[in-house]
Amino acid sequence: MIVSSDRNPERDLYYLGAKVIEIIEKSDTQSFDYFTLFDALNKKSEISIRLFSLVLDWLFILGVIKNGTDGTIKKCF
Repeated sequence: MIVSSDRNPERDLYYLGAKVIEIIEKSDTQSFDYFTLFDALNKKSEISIRLFSLVLDWLFILGVIKNGTDGTIKKCF
């Protein structure tokens, strides 16, 4: 769910998406491996791979990331 009514905002796509943006913003590289990015986020906020995929879908819809031609995730900012 994008915004949930429970009291755990750290499970919302907004919050986790911000954490992913924070990770890729601090990096000097423009492209990221899926599992490397998952590991970096999982160190900050323990999440499932399924929820991570939803977060990436959300960021893709927003235009923050895009698919690389070599299977990587590229930042668009």
